[in-house]
Parts: sequence; structure tokens; C-alpha cells
Amino acid sequence: MTDYSNNKPPVWFWIVSILALLWNLMGVVAYLSPHFMTDEMIAELEPQLQFEMAYEHPAWYTALFALAVFGGVLGCISLLIRKKWAYFLFIISFICATTQQIYYVMEVKGTDKVMPTLVIIVCIFLIWFSKKAISKAWIK
Repeated sequence: MTDYSNNKPPVWFWIVSILALLWNLMGVVAYLSPHFMTDEMIAELEPQLQFEMAYEHPAWYTALFALAVFGGVLGCISLLIRKKWAYFLFIISFICATTQQIYYVMEVKGTDKVMPTLVIIVCIFLIWFSKKAISKAWIK
């Protein structure tokens, strides 16, 4: 068994973990911002964004969005405190984000598919990254 205290992660592990945390915090902002925008703020947005803000999503969609972004943030924090539950949190985040993004692309016509695809790719990367960190005993 690898000695956890002597197996310190490389510097790039910390850089990737912090960048991932910032990415997921942007997701939290995306989740929370519609709830704090005034009508005047929405009126200043591009027409496509105005449409997306006015679109009524089902409650399960909103719940998946919350689980995806907050699960991702907690997963990143888990990486930074070197806990292996990061892997399970990233799996939950991936399942929720993928379901949410697929619904979004199918339901909201004319939407750009780049960001939903990027979200799914980042989720897959974070699962792989946390699994690699476990195998290297960087997180325990």
C-alpha cells in the first residue's frame, strides 16, 4: 500500500484542480443568475439568451442542473483536500449534467451545441482525472 503522506501530487494536479473548481463555479453562477436577474437586465441580453431565460424548464431539469454544478464544485473541493469521494461526486455530476444538456439541446430549438458538448467533455475529463489521482494515491 502506498504511503499517502509521502505521495504528494505534482504541481499540475493543483493547477488542474483549481481550474476545474473555477469552471464549476461558473456553472454555479449560470445556475443562480436567472434567479437574480431583473426584467431590465434580461431586456439587455441578446434575443436568444432572452428566449432561454423566459423558457420554463421542468422541475427535474432544474434539480439536475443544481446537482450537476454543486456536485462538480464539491468534487473539485474534494480534489483540493485530497479525498477520493471526488470520483463519486464527479460521476453524479456527469450523469446529471449529461441528462440536462441532452434535454436542453433537444428541447430548446436553435441552441448552440458547443457549450453543452464542452460541459459533457469536462465532466468526463474530471472523472478520468479523479480516477487517475486515486490510482496514483494523490487522493485517498
